[in-house]
Amino acid sequence: MPTPQEATNGQVALIAGASRGLGLLVARELGRRGYRVVICAREAEELDAARAKLHAEGLMVESMVCDVADNGEVTSMVSRIEATLGPIEVLVTVAGVIQVGPLQSLEREHFEQAVNIMLWGPVNLALAVVDSMRERGRGHIATVSSIGGMISVPHLLPYSTAKFGAVGFSQGLRAEMSGTGVKVTTVVPGLMRTGSHLRAEFTGNQPAEYGWFSVGASFPLVSIDAERAARQIVRRVLEGKALVVLTPLAKLAIRVHGLAPASTANLLGVLGRMLPGAPGGEQGTVTGHEARHRLPGPAQKVLDAITVLGRRAAGRFNEVGEKDGAAPMPGDGGA
Repeated sequence: MPTPQEATNGQVALIAGASRGLGLLVARELGRRGYRVVICAREAEELDAARAKLHAEGLMVESMVCDVADNGEVTSMVSRIEATLGPIEVLVTVAGVIQVGPLQSLEREHFEQAVNIMLWGPVNLALAVVDSMRERGRGHIATVSSIGGMISVPHLLPYSTAKFGAVGFSQGLRAEMSGTGVKVTTVVPGLMRTGSHLRAEFTGNQPAEYGWFSVGASFPLVSIDAERAARQIVRRVLEGKALVVLTPLAKLAIRVHGLAPASTANLLGVLGRMLPGAPGGEQGTVTGHEARHRLPGPAQKVLDAITVLGRRAAGRFNEVGEKDGAAPMPGDGGA
């Protein structure tokens, strides 16, 4: 049997939003299959840390700073990659931002940021590679959306707005590419234990919003192990699947919503009324790291115990850094 390197011949795979979390894990899976991986993100320091992690495993990795919301930066990056490393055979867009809070605490800027990164990002990247892929008659383009791109979730309205657009673009692009040899995959994960709750942005009653979101993103019964998710994503993208839905709960939710959309909307409305309300006065937006530290001491200890798997994942997958002001937390295994 051929080794992964022989099977791929060092073909180039570009993963956007790969400095941490799921993107980092997808890059690692593709690297293990013999791809020459290029990772991009906005923060050079985080990219350097991610590249070091992957290099330590002996993987072929290049990194490039790029804001996927900026079409000029994207086209320039793709041109540099193809001129120096070769044609991009696999594109996976994972870049995203999570903003959690009630509508009353959100500003238009929250929606602009979400749409620029999670809708324009996949559009910019796909348009930059699709013509050359079509000319070669092969290639894989994958956009990682979310269950929030199929069912709009309370207190995640900018996120769901952008993810719905990304799903529509990805599914439409697959139809446009039919018969060309270019395979387009829409990935719809449910909750994953990547530690992203510590890097999410919280508005309104920030500690309370962090509380409910961090539990959902960390608890085994409702979230999936991120490394397992990355393996499934890479395998199915390379198989050319049209739609990849990862968790049983996500599959169930999509089916129920398809059969009874009005009932789902009513249920989500009830859920929304149970979530924290927006306090009066200026609250602003803080990261999960900051919101966690604003919890009362006893509540913080209880929540840390409940979310220990998510916090450990944060340490392994680059979600905790010096700039967050977050030293390794108890139980994090050296995060």
